[in-house]
Amino acid sequence: MARMYKSRKGQSGSSRPHVKEAPEWSETDKDTVQSLILDLAKTGLSTAEIGTVLRDKHAVPNVRLVLGKRIGQVLAENDMLGTYPEDMMNLMRQAVAIINHLGSGNHKDIHNKRALEITEAKIRRLASYYIAEKRLPSDWRYKRDELRLMVE
Repeated sequence: MARMYKSRKGQSGSSRPHVKEAPEWSETDKDTVQSLILDLAKTGLSTAEIGTVLRDKHAVPNVRLVLGKRIGQVLAENDMLGTYPEDMMNLMRQAVAIINHLGSGNHKDIHNKRALEITEAKIRRLASYYIAEKRLPSDWRYKRDELRLMVE
């Protein structure tokens, strides 16, 4: 598939092996893994960071094979998800960083002006998806003026 904002083809990536159960060397106790997820979420880690910590430090290569559900679903059941989805929050943080860069004396940086336009387009496109999925309110709109308040 081609890139949306580049004039080149995409790169193919590796796919995870098709397995139905966790390997025998891994941590397979459901209660332990779930408590680890909740403890790591309380420290402020995102779902991607929680998965990395579980993989690297606690021998859980795939939470879904152990629990039968994703890390985000575990956090949603315990009301520990943020107000915005994680991928959208990452894009909003990126937009704030570009706005700060352009505002701090780099107003002629045309490449980052374009990068800001692309990032904001991605936010709007993702927002329409999350509004359709009922994860954002139907009257939510992206506003550059209120972006810092949403991120902090």
